[in-house]
Amino acid sequence: MLLLPSTKSDCLSDWKLDLARYPRRPFLKEQSIWAIAVYRFGRWNDRRSTGLSKFLFDRIYWLLFRLVETATGISFNKYVQIGPGLRIHHFGNIFIHQAARIGANCTLRQGVTIGNRQEGGAVPVIEDDVELGAYAQVLGDIRIGRGARIGALSVVLKDVPAGATAVGIPARIIEGETILRLSDTIDSTLPPSTVAI
Repeated sequence: MLLLPSTKSDCLSDWKLDLARYPRRPFLKEQSIWAIAVYRFGRWNDRRSTGLSKFLFDRIYWLLFRLVETATGISFNKYVQIGPGLRIHHFGNIFIHQAARIGANCTLRQGVTIGNRQEGGAVPVIEDDVELGAYAQVLGDIRIGRGARIGALSVVLKDVPAGATAVGIPARIIEGETILRLSDTIDSTLPPSTVAI
């Protein structure tokens, strides 16, 4: 179920939940928080009563949006519906279509694209607690179920059920497969300082 803000106070509480998923003082460590802050500011301003300050803040929002988009390579404007607790690990080359819907407590990594497959086409719905790996592409009229995980470099063109893991090009659901961790393949005779995990 997608829980999206409907009031100004919801926008502020969403921002607090976003911050809770980041380390202390994220503005000094994580450029992705800049994009989330500008997004929440735009959503907050849109819920204000019409007036001069709303008009001026809207102009400030669009200026900040373009500056942060250029500086970080993260592009999602205030029209995207994003639930509370968004976490973006790393930054760069993240593009989210303005009609997309993303649930609460979702995690994105660098290079993620969420959009349509053709001009004017439908866009994905991402439910709560979904994790998208680096450079994952989620495209078209599809739904990614609650708690699903999308592997790095995957291209998802079909629905992914809740709790499932999808990997590959095109993405397929993996079930019951053993995934070997990198640390399981390392030669244990090497000194620890030569091992990169």
